Formats: sequence, C-alpha cells, structure tokens
Amino acid sequence: MRARVWVALTAVYIAWGSTYLAIRFAVETIPPFLMAGVRFLVSAVILFIWRRSAGDALPTARQWRAAIVVGVLLLLGGNGLLSWSEQYVPSGVAALIVGSSPLWMVLMNAVRPGGLRPDLLTILGVLVGLVGTAILVGGPGSPGGSLATLPLGVAAVLAASVFWSLGSVVSHSADMPASASLSTSIQMFAGAAALFLVGAWTGEWARLSPAAVSTRSFLALGYLIVFGSLIGFVAYGWLLRNAPLSLVSTYAYVNPVVAILLGAWIGGEQLNARVVLAAAVIIGSVILINASRRGRDAQNARAAAKLGRSAT
Repeated sequence: MRARVWVALTAVYIAWGSTYLAIRFAVETIPPFLMAGVRFLVSAVILFIWRRSAGDALPTARQWRAAIVVGVLLLLGGNGLLSWSEQYVPSGVAALIVGSSPLWMVLMNAVRPGGLRPDLLTILGVLVGLVGTAILVGGPGSPGGSLATLPLGVAAVLAASVFWSLGSVVSHSADMPASASLSTSIQMFAGAAALFLVGAWTGEWARLSPAAVSTRSFLALGYLIVFGSLIGFVAYGWLLRNAPLSLVSTYAYVNPVVAILLGAWIGGEQLNARVVLAAAVIIGSVILINASRRGRDAQNARAAAKLGRSAT
C-alpha cells in the first residue's frame, strides 16, 4: 500500500505541476475558455462512462445540484480564469499564486457560519503567504513584468485562486455524490458547459480557427486531458481515501516548484532571485498552515480517544 501511495502522490506532483506549462502552450493558438471547455468535456465523458460501467449509482437531485455548483466554481472560476491569465502571466508565476489557495481557504473557513477560527500559527502562515505574493508580483524585476504592466493577468490568477478555494470549501460541506470520480465527472460537465458559454460571450467561437491550431497546442490539450484531468484527478481522489491528509496536501507546495522548474527548462521562462525568494516564502506559508492543521487534527484525535476511554 505504501508503494501505491507514493506512486499516486508522484503522479499528482508531476501531472498537476506540469499542467501550468501545458496550459500556456495550449492557449497559444486555442482560445482559453474553449480550450478548457474541450478539456473537461472529453474528460467528463470518459470518467462518467467508466464509473457508470463500474456500477457507481447515479447521484440524487440534491447531489447533482451541489456537484454542478462546485464544478462551475472550480473549473470556470478557477481553471478557466487561470487558462485565460496564462496568455499574459508566466506559468511558474501562475502556479505560485494558485499555490497560495490554502491561504484563501483558511480565511473563508474563518468567516463562514460555523467555520473554524484560525490559530496563531495559521494566521502567521496567511501573513507570510501574502508577503510572498507581494514579493512575486510587485515592484521592478518581477517575472514577466511588474504588477503595473500585467494588471489583468495577475488579477485573473488571484481571482482563480479565490474561486478554486471557494469551490473547495463548498465541496467540503455540501452533499456530494458518494463516488469521487463520478462526482468529478459531473463537475467537469458543468464546468465545460459554463466555459463554452463564457467562450461564446467573449467571442472565442468567432476567433477559433482549427487550421491555425499548432501541433504544440494540440498536444498540450491532449496532455491536459490525459495527465491533468484523468490521471491527476483520479490519483488525487484515490489518495484522499487511502493516505493521510497531511501527506496528500503536500501537493500544494510541490506543484509550484515543478511548474517553475519546467517553465524555466522547457518554456524559457525567467527564473531570477525574486521568483526563488517568493517561492520559498509562499511554500513556507503553506507548510505553516498545514503544520497547524496537523496539530489540530492530532489534538482532536487525542480528545476523541480520551472521550472513548472515559465512556468505557
């Protein structure tokens, strides 16, 4: 089992860490919202047929609604905006900003009704993460230009992080389908439909020219379907059921490192001292937040064990 856990974890590290560069290549000649819509529609069909043939039961009407809402938040608000932003923002920078999603999740959990109030270590992690984001996107020498020259791209990545975090928080408390893979397929159907609608609204259908799609963009789209949406999501869903959450959550600070290295190695993206410093600060903030979460989980486990002994 231990070997299977590390194989699945490595798949998530590489698959999701490499999708940022693949998105950048795909949107070179494919309009971003339509590209993401095709990616998730194809993935949804494959996942849905697979899980239904395996015997997974259809969700209830309430579970359909919850999965659709989560899918729109994650895949239109999160991945759609990320895909659009990578027309202007280097993939490594985008990965670092999205890697700060745990900061937004902490804040959302703190303000929602019945949410979990952060402890001092978590608050410190949030503050450190915000400092890291400011180092990354602000001031002269920033990768790809300063915040003043890339306002829409940076704003889109930040908004994508917020939407992804909101979708994750909603999915945690919503009545979701019992099968994680079937639930993911429904989310992908909903996200694809929303992405196609936004693509129509922004005029992407009129700009789409199949003859102009480059081989690199086409291969990148295929990579996103197979490795990003199918292998990555399936491995992640399996890990959530078979590995400690503290171990699974390490993807949040491994993916940006993979994205930065691939962006510099294959994509020719700038890798300077500012990027390295910001990466260290942001990843450190996520480690602090995860350490706080592990501490709370251990404390709750000890309290439950103590209560169980006293009951007997």
